[in-house]
Amino acid sequence: MTDSWSVAGRTFNSRLIVGTGKYKDFEQNAAALEASGAQIVTVAVRRVNVSDPSAPMLTDYIDPKKITYLPNTAGCFTGDEAIRTLRLAREAGGWDLVKLEVLGEAKTLYPDMRETLKATEILAKEGFLPMVYCADDPIAAKQLEDAGAVAIMPLGAPIGSGLGLQNKVMIRLIVEGAKVPVLVDAGVGTASDASVAMELGCDGVLMNTAIAEAKDPVMMAGAMKLAVQSGRAAYLAGRMGRRQYADPSSPLAGLI
Repeated sequence: MTDSWSVAGRTFNSRLIVGTGKYKDFEQNAAALEASGAQIVTVAVRRVNVSDPSAPMLTDYIDPKKITYLPNTAGCFTGDEAIRTLRLAREAGGWDLVKLEVLGEAKTLYPDMRETLKATEILAKEGFLPMVYCADDPIAAKQLEDAGAVAIMPLGAPIGSGLGLQNKVMIRLIVEGAKVPVLVDAGVGTASDASVAMELGCDGVLMNTAIAEAKDPVMMAGAMKLAVQSGRAAYLAGRMGRRQYADPSSPLAGLI
């Protein structure tokens, strides 16, 4: 099934985005990426080496000419900090498509939506194309879109928790109201979680820990690829309606 999607004028065939943290090494990360079929990888600019050739570099294992790098602001707790980080990323690699996340505090890693909105407005004015991590709130999602976000990325559950989608109603409302792509970001733990996100109509799913901390990250990456594809196919097919009572598969009339 050929089913592409676009963000900020760039088209991708894979609806799965994977991260570059928590892997045993860059080699394992690259192998998992290949198994996933993903065409975008997120890179924590403050944690992953992409500019110091004297140390092992991610770019030696994942070619930025073949895979789209999505610099992110993981670990930033203020809008100003996030903006500075992305300015450095643009200087280092010329990246303008970026992932913005501004965290409220360290325990929950929940987004600070006031700081996130302010940073989105500034980044958009500076020519960045921010894909924005946010709360599962349809009002906040619309505000981000109006501020210049090129994609909305509501959390499914707390970052790294593996709890799966905790609020499917809000995710669905965000999808219904958005004019830009919506991708679930954070909280996926296993393949069925990715399928649920896609069945809700999301344009894609971003994950890191679910693959990197699996007992076999490469095998899990392959499972996630299939899960995203099957969830998307189920969404396009249109699920049956829910009923309160049983409905027989065969007619009751004319029984012997």
